[in-house]
Amino acid sequence: MYRRSCGKLFFVSDDLHVVKVKIPLNYKNRNYVGSMFGGSLFSATDPIYMIQLMNILGSDYVVWDKSTDIRFRRPAYKNAFVTFEFTKEEIEKIIERVKVENAIDIVKQLYITDGKETVFTELDKTIYISTKKYYKARRAKKS
Repeated sequence: MYRRSCGKLFFVSDDLHVVKVKIPLNYKNRNYVGSMFGGSLFSATDPIYMIQLMNILGSDYVVWDKSTDIRFRRPAYKNAFVTFEFTKEEIEKIIERVKVENAIDIVKQLYITDGKETVFTELDKTIYISTKKYYKARRAKKS
């Protein structure tokens, strides 16, 4: 499904802490006025943080995209770029918070740009993280 967003991963670090995506402007995502369709900008960013965290944290954790606040700043009339990054310190903080709180939400801010200084879109992505044990116990209580 990710292919339909037109997003293309062009860099993934060995530890998965950095992922870079290019969203080329083409006939598949060009809207009526010639700029990139906003849905394409959003969908190219949708799964990346979740997939990064699922792989970095491992199978003892549950990770879900919870919400996205998107602000379109200017039309994208050319290729767009976005970098998804977690520092080692962020990962350590997430692990520690989950140990204490069982489940947390984090907010990561993203900028979709022209690869330089022009910002097309800003996003705040809220991601839910818990231990698998806590998540299963909580779901069992709701059933």
